[in-house]
Amino acid sequence: MSRRIYLGVGLLSASIIAFQLTLMQVLSIIQWSHFAYMVISVALLGFGASGTLLALTRDWFVRRIEQALPLLMVLSGASMSLMMLVSSTVFGSFDSYLLFVDRSQIITLLITYFAFFIPFFLGATAIGLVYINYVEKIGTLYFADLIGSGIGGLLILLLFWIFSPAQLPPAIGLLPVIAGSVIISRRLLKRFVPLLVAALILPIVLVIRPPSLPMSEYKSLSGALNLPDAEIIIEKSSPYGQLNVVRSPALRYAPGLSLTFQGMVPVRDVIFNNGNWFGPVVEWSETDTSHFLGYTTNHLPHIIGKPENLLLLDAGTGLFAAHALTAGVKNITAVEQNRVAVGLLKNELAWMIDSMYNLPAVNPVNLHSRSYLLADDNLYDLIVLPTSETFGGTSGINALEEQYIMTLEALGEMRGRLSDNGMIAITSWMDYPPRNTLKLLATLVEAHEAASSSPVTSHIAAIRGWGTITFVLKKSPVTPDETERIREFCHRMYFDPVLLPGLDADERSVYNHLQDEDFFVYIDNIMSAAERQNFYREYDFNIRPATDNIPYFSQFLKLSRYKRMEEVFGQSTVPFLEIGYLVVIITFLQIAAAAIILIILPLFAIGWKGGGKAYTVLHFSGIGLGFMFIEITLIQQFILYFGNPIYAAAAVLSGMLICSGGGSLVSSRIGTGSRDIAKVLALVIFFILLYTVFLTPLLRLTISLPLLLKIFLSILFISPAAFFMGMPFPLGLRKLSVHNRSLIPWAWGINGCLSVISTALATIIAVEAGYLAVMLIAAFSYGLTMAANFIRL
Repeated sequence: MSRRIYLGVGLLSASIIAFQLTLMQVLSIIQWSHFAYMVISVALLGFGASGTLLALTRDWFVRRIEQALPLLMVLSGASMSLMMLVSSTVFGSFDSYLLFVDRSQIITLLITYFAFFIPFFLGATAIGLVYINYVEKIGTLYFADLIGSGIGGLLILLLFWIFSPAQLPPAIGLLPVIAGSVIISRRLLKRFVPLLVAALILPIVLVIRPPSLPMSEYKSLSGALNLPDAEIIIEKSSPYGQLNVVRSPALRYAPGLSLTFQGMVPVRDVIFNNGNWFGPVVEWSETDTSHFLGYTTNHLPHIIGKPENLLLLDAGTGLFAAHALTAGVKNITAVEQNRVAVGLLKNELAWMIDSMYNLPAVNPVNLHSRSYLLADDNLYDLIVLPTSETFGGTSGINALEEQYIMTLEALGEMRGRLSDNGMIAITSWMDYPPRNTLKLLATLVEAHEAASSSPVTSHIAAIRGWGTITFVLKKSPVTPDETERIREFCHRMYFDPVLLPGLDADERSVYNHLQDEDFFVYIDNIMSAAERQNFYREYDFNIRPATDNIPYFSQFLKLSRYKRMEEVFGQSTVPFLEIGYLVVIITFLQIAAAAIILIILPLFAIGWKGGGKAYTVLHFSGIGLGFMFIEITLIQQFILYFGNPIYAAAAVLSGMLICSGGGSLVSSRIGTGSRDIAKVLALVIFFILLYTVFLTPLLRLTISLPLLLKIFLSILFISPAAFFMGMPFPLGLRKLSVHNRSLIPWAWGINGCLSVISTALATIIAVEAGYLAVMLIAAFSYGLTMAANFIRL
């Protein structure tokens, strides 16, 4: 076997992982992240389908491997390059929001699946063919595969800074073409020259002249660009997403502004990230004596007290910082993880905000807000969280977003950072049916009760306007003087108090009447320790506080109440309430059904009985499921550690793959006896169980260390389990090569199918039972694999 095969496999694997991460970014811009999740999960079934194809046509491909292998690689690269042209055609008339009301969209969705399926299918077929033909070298081949994938995960971080999202697929598509050209034999080179030239020219042309990305009309950016004279004045791409700054003389932003406001709401630019609202660029000057947020419910904490030290979490574009400076706050720490957005505010857009982020009073911090909380030990008079939800609701599109600053533990940490009279404030748009507002209150209430025996009714104030509600949790009790000031502010602004010590029921709906005043009953149930748990159980939506183990604050769907929701709201309406989680469930059902078909089909050719089939199914499904479960859980754990989800994913993904590659290389020296493989799997299970007990405390203990030291420690934490997790796959294929080589392509397909299923399944388990359950099920999967190795072949 030529050593060029190793290079070809490595380059192809790097391109596949980079292409997968690129599609996540591109589809998140065109549609939404939950739709990207669905399409890519189905597309990755290309790995399972490649195993099915090879199982049915193994001998045909092996006889023609010299021609087939480079051809598959080159075509994989060409199909990656063509994806943007296809998406421009397909997505021009498609929108994921319409799937539940317009059945014709299903055809477009199927075309989308097929288009994105092709690059993965062709690439996976090439890798599977290499494994089948050179199974004796599987340890080193799998090493090349995993090392290439690990490097691809790191490479894409660099490419995100260099290329726009539309340029990335063709740029990455060059790698498989190069891989194919590397392994072509001299005898066939002349025949391949025209194809290679065309496959190289295509991505270069598309990088130079990329097609436009057709964006959903329901995206916030699409709506803004429909305004008169709207234009994009700045566009920047990075691993944080694609930032667009939009300018229009019709752009205004004043959330829940009091009807008593007599001034002019100024025109302002707005920043969008991946087509979604990020925040307005507020015109502000040090000489300003008032701010329009002073006429909204957001001003409540400044009515209660005069905070001097303020912590802004997820500070965005600095709207709340400008308000705080105008209100007299002396020191502001503004935590925002999007480094590119902060860079815009410090440089290109600094003139609009009077260089606010360069003032001595403002300390911008580029970090995940929760990571900052864990590493910080300062005390604050006021901690302000970002505005929750959006006007009219979000249809559950954030249901699967891990919101670590909205968990019960996070609110507990914030409370611990308050000075004696400190406050936590958060504003939310009113939603109907009530979900977000109730879950916010429940989290604040339980965070207080976990830290204090003082009645929560004395520590929470809330006021409501026509569109927003603001909650304030105060460390010390709300005083009578503060209560009167709040009442006077509400009267002056035409707001209504919702929660105050000594509040009368008829005070809650003086200026802003609700069509359904059960909202106040729900509020009182949450405030009552005696009624709260029963209310959680009986309410149609999940409003229990999110936790670090289940950090999905915006996931409100109760599967057990779905039928009732259809009866109340209508079958076609429910998806618009909670579309995010429904998409994951639909994705799981789709890929599970497809995977079963792909796994069963080869049995018609290789037979149904005997010959090690039970072993093959159990061994390769167990490691496919277990590996992905651990990978997903570790990414979740390291998001807080690094303070950046992008770098956490890159570190875990690349670290695990590279370390697993090392394990694969060493596996060549290990026997394929049942006891030998069982020992390796026992070590994997041992390290997984260690993670469940010690990983989180170790990460919390070292979170404040310098970045380079944390990178070293992350590799140290990940490498032992990952090293041994890289062994079972090549050991299993070697074992099959001795007993029944015809099962090798089937094993490759089973592993691919279960790896894809595990991404959706892990998410469902995490939402319903938490990440600890995901980790324990991973250990069980490896245990099942260990038991399978004692099945006689």
